Order: sequence, then C-alpha cells, then structure tokens
Amino acid sequence: MADYDRESTLGLQQLEPSPVEETPSCSKDGYFPGTDDVENPAQPKRTHALGLSHTSMWYLSRIQKYSSYAFTAFGLAHITNTSIIPLITRSVPESERYLLLTRPYYQGIPAEPLLVILPLWVHVFSGVALRVVRRNLNAERYGDNEGKEKKSFFSGDFWPKVSGVSKLGYPFLPLLVGHIFINRAIPNQFPGGQSNVNLSYVSHAFARHPVISYAGFAALISVGVFHITWGWAKWLGLTPDQVTGATGSDRQLWKKRRWYIINGIAAALTGLWMAGGFGVVGRAGEAPGYVGRIYNDMYRRIPLIGQWM
Repeated sequence: MADYDRESTLGLQQLEPSPVEETPSCSKDGYFPGTDDVENPAQPKRTHALGLSHTSMWYLSRIQKYSSYAFTAFGLAHITNTSIIPLITRSVPESERYLLLTRPYYQGIPAEPLLVILPLWVHVFSGVALRVVRRNLNAERYGDNEGKEKKSFFSGDFWPKVSGVSKLGYPFLPLLVGHIFINRAIPNQFPGGQSNVNLSYVSHAFARHPVISYAGFAALISVGVFHITWGWAKWLGLTPDQVTGATGSDRQLWKKRRWYIINGIAAALTGLWMAGGFGVVGRAGEAPGYVGRIYNDMYRRIPLIGQWM
C-alpha cells in the first residue's frame, strides 16, 4: 500500500511556472484566483433553494447579453430602411413604400415592445445590477467585512472599472431615449399618431433645422454603432483584451490588430448609415402643405429646444 501511495504521488503532473509578466486576461490582478481582483472577483458556486446552481452574476451577464440580440435585429432592420434602401432608390418617396411594409415591426404590438422597449430596458437594468453585485462582492471581500471600517455605498473604492463599451453605452442611452421620444411620444399627441412618422418626417427636420438635426443624428449613429460593434466583439471574445494563445510582442500585435479591425468595422457601418441618412433622407427637403405644418408643430413639442424650432 505504501508503494502504491508513493507511485500515485510521483505520478502527479508537474506544471510549469505561470508567466506573471504576460498575463493572458484583461487584468493582471485577476490572473490568479487568490489575488486582489477588484474588478471581477471570483465567486463560489452556490446552489439556491430553487435548485439553480449558478450565481446572480452568471444570470445577469446572460440576461444582458441575450437582450442585445433582439435590439441588434431591430437595428439591422432600421439601417436597412433608413440608409441602405434610400441609397439604392435615391428617393425618399420610393423608400417610403418599403418602410410601410415593416411598419408593424416598428409600431405594432407585440413586435415593437419585444424588439425594442423590453430588450432596451432589460439590457440597461441588468448592466446596472451587475455593477452593484460586483461592487458588493468587492466590498465584502476587500473592505466591508466585520471589524473593518465601513465605507459609503457610493465610495469609489470597490466599484469595478468602467469598460470602454459601458462608457459608450452611458451617452447612447439618453440619445436613444430622446430619439424614441421625438418619434413616438410626440407624434402620439397629434391626429394620426405614429402613422405620421416616416422618412419625410426626418427630412423635414433636416431642412428646417439642419444644425440640430445633423449634430443629433451624428451623435446618435456614431455612439450607438460603436457601442453595439464593441459589444458584439466582447460577446464573441474578439476584443483586444480577450487575445489568448500569444505572449509578449505577438500578443501586443494581435491586440493592436483587433483594435483597428473593430474600430474599422464600426466606422464603416457608421459611414454607411450616414451616407443614406444624410446623403439621401437629409437632402429630400421640407414636407409640403398641411403635413409640413403638422411636422412643425411636432418639433415645437421637443423639450428645451422646441421653442426655437
């Protein structure tokens, strides 16, 4: 039996030392599970009363991820209607015919709530909840235990680092909410409701208020496209910080390549959207007669800036 134990011990696999200088993850502090990884602390796997074996962070991460799928599908349909089709037809009235075919998905029940409203707010709230859970785990592990000084919930000591994707998401949210308000809430206050909203509604704004329109749409499109592109790169494991299988200068080279590729794709999509939106829809001119007057009244309902429109 002693010889058997000795053979079993000698048969253990010997591992090479880990290269501390070349950490293959986002943060060197998070490479070893026992070190101070304040941004992404490791969590023990727990079995809950309902029989669920994953942690709250696991569920929140997947809720945030999968909620973006539906909104991405809507975004692809939106860029097709507002940019690609106008680029092909070179005419707003001609493009309106195709927009009418997809109107039920934009303004119908249950398509619009399922593809836009619900995924949007689920994505936002799950992201906020993830940050709170990570903050509480960091505080529990590194500073807010019994016998240690309690710090304010809003103290910056334990909050995880804000990623580049999140930094794009924060300004994207108010831009998107403002866009939805102008194209949904305001038209509902007039006869015909949302049926008044089409490409001519946007063209009228560009013709009457070019500075505000170009600045607003440029910010909305660029921030939104870069946020979504980098978000998908993260879901697919293709961001620069997710490079694996390379060390040293090779890893730095792959990180740089990925950075340029992701930004190149985002810039190309932004340019495509602006080409159709600004080059065709934005140059179609004002809506005539009664429709034009209705549009003017709608834009005057915009908070803060409506009185000058």
